[in-house]
Amino acid sequence: MEMKCNIDRRGRLLRAILGLLLLGGGIYLVVWTDHAFWGTGAIAAGAFGLFEAIKGWCAVRALGLDTPL
Repeated sequence: MEMKCNIDRRGRLLRAILGLLLLGGGIYLVVWTDHAFWGTGAIAAGAFGLFEAIKGWCAVRALGLDTPL
């Protein structure tokens, strides 16, 4: 399956910002708190958000749902 670009520049920027915030928050939760389970989830979500931003591809849009960004 080929991943074609299906989001614009604004959507890529939003996903990159959210990805970085989730990644940073997840690292904080894993390293400095007792919430490693939630931190691992946040790291995974942040990494996926960065992947979407880099590729210009949105998984939700690929499923046929319309998103505002």
